[in-house]
Order: sequence, then structure tokens, then C-alpha cells
Amino acid sequence: MAKKRILLVDDEIDFVEVLRVRLEDNNYEVIVAYDGEEGLERAEKDGPDLIILDIMLPKISGFDVCRKLKVDENFKNIPIIMLSAKFQASDIKFGMAMGADAYITKPFEPRALLEKMQELLYDK
Repeated sequence: MAKKRILLVDDEIDFVEVLRVRLEDNNYEVIVAYDGEEGLERAEKDGPDLIILDIMLPKISGFDVCRKLKVDENFKNIPIIMLSAKFQASDIKFGMAMGADAYITKPFEPRALLEKMQELLYDK
């Protein structure tokens, strides 16, 4: 079975590297973007199977990236997991309103993220 392609959009380089390795160890192909603008470009260019998206990003916020992808016919069916340190109920509610399929707060349990990815990618 072909590896699922994951787009990871986060501006914390150390966090990205740790998570990238974890995902690759779990047989995912990982594409990385470090700001919202690059995240949109990579989504359009690379056609990921799932997007892991931070909220507090340079250039374009994760909320706006999510909204732009979810209103586009070409990308609206790509699952988006918001992974953020913003943990207020209002942030979570807003993220889901922007079209996120899941919202996980940092710090997080890696197994919980992998289980949510599995659910969104395979258990539809």
C-alpha cells in the first residue's frame, strides 16, 4: 500500500522535525511547510492525504489556511487536524467552524494524534 502523504504546517522547526520523524516511523510520507502561505502552496502542489495545521503561523493563520482549503472544491475533502497550543474552548470551536476535522491541543500524546490520523484517513 502506498504511503499516505501528510502535510505538516508549523513554524516551530524543532517540533516539526520531531513530529516528522515520528510520522515517517509510522510509514507516512511527510511534506513540511513553515508558514501559512507555504502551507497553501504545498497543499496545492503536493496534494496531501491529510494536513496537520498549527494556528499561530507567520503570513497566514492556520484558521485562514483551513478556511481557504475547505471552501475550495479541489481540497475540501482533505482532512485537517488543527494542532495548537491554543486550548480555549472558543479557539477549538472556531477551528471546527473553519472546517477542521479534528482539533488537538499541545502538548499532546503522539499516540492520540496517530489514532486520529488513522481514523480520518482509513475509517471513513
